[in-house]
Amino acid sequence: KTETTKDLAKAIAKQCVVFNCSDGLDYLAMAKFFKGLAAAGAWACFDEFNRIDIEVLSVIAQQIMTIQEACKASSERFVFEGRDIPLNPNYGVFITMNPGYAGRAELPDNLKALFR
Repeated sequence: KTETTKDLAKAIAKQCVVFNCSDGLDYLAMAKFFKGLAAAGAWACFDEFNRIDIEVLSVIAQQIMTIQEACKASSERFVFEGRDIPLNPNYGVFITMNPGYAGRAELPDNLKALFR
């Protein structure tokens, strides 16, 4: 799954950052990632995404929706986590999961809807 995402990015000359998620990841760290992705138009593949705590996953869903709404509105800039940042609509967020393992969270419904 991760390799497929990386190969697709390479095929279309996109920068793709792979990040292995853990239960210690918080929404502030994810916000920094999203700010950089949105501004640069880069891609990120968050590996084992469902290892993140369920409470953090809910906030992440709101962060992703904020960026998607700005893209839908064709905005050149938008406010994200209190800061005005440029928006490159070519950004991409991809996730991989291994459901069923111990310590893995079920994705909240609002987050599932974003990754269909």
